[in-house]
Amino acid sequence: MKAVAGETLLAEAPANEIVVIEGHHYFPQASLTIGVLRPSPKPYTCPWKGRAEYFDVTTPSRTLSDAAWTYPSPKHSAIEHVGHDFTGYIAFDPHQVTVS
Repeated sequence: MKAVAGETLLAEAPANEIVVIEGHHYFPQASLTIGVLRPSPKPYTCPWKGRAEYFDVTTPSRTLSDAAWTYPSPKHSAIEHVGHDFTGYIAFDPHQVTVS
């Protein structure tokens, strides 16, 4: 699977390495293209997954605000619910990034 913004590849991984949570595809960190994410100050805490960290996605032509996020320390109950440890995996906003 790939995550793409315009012509820029953001992440690529085999489908069996992707974790799907609430319709969002979470990519392992090793699948990310280096240099496309910049930390965002956006605060968010999911009631069942825990504190999220957001990123702006940068491409040669534009910056997409808050277009990616991760859970650096998800709640243990969330990992159990999902059935896979998704710590540090990155998801992308489907309104700004194409995942296919």
